[in-house]
Amino acid sequence: MASTMTSSSEKQQRKRRAKPGSMGEGDYYRIELRPSSDFTFFRNHDLGDKGHLIRVAGKRTSGSWDTVAWLVSKEDAHIEGETLIGDSEDAKQLIESLGTKPKHVKGDIFAAKDRPNIPEKKKPTEAQKKAWAENIKKAQAARWANKKK
Repeated sequence: MASTMTSSSEKQQRKRRAKPGSMGEGDYYRIELRPSSDFTFFRNHDLGDKGHLIRVAGKRTSGSWDTVAWLVSKEDAHIEGETLIGDSEDAKQLIESLGTKPKHVKGDIFAAKDRPNIPEKKKPTEAQKKAWAENIKKAQAARWANKKK
């Protein structure tokens, strides 16, 4: 009878599976914005042309959703030195919208921050003031339209 048990030395000799993206052989570059350990559930959102830009969204234990990472097709970007450079217009816009330039970690994985950190003393920003003014105008117009009815 053959034994189905394996010795511990045989287990140590087995190769471990590499983490996705760590070998640089995939179809996408991964730009990580937040640690995946902060999230309990994940969804992918394909943006623009199918298979080019993919947003990986995560759900926190509190129930809020946020972007965990972006997947950029290798057709739409390339590596120069330690940074990721967009080739397509969508990839360029995505990389410019990030708070920092994506820095190479290993393989196909890059790290970046989601948005620039604006100190509280510089708030409200001009964009926030403009958005508030537009929202107030819309609300007043809606109230005026309801009064006429």
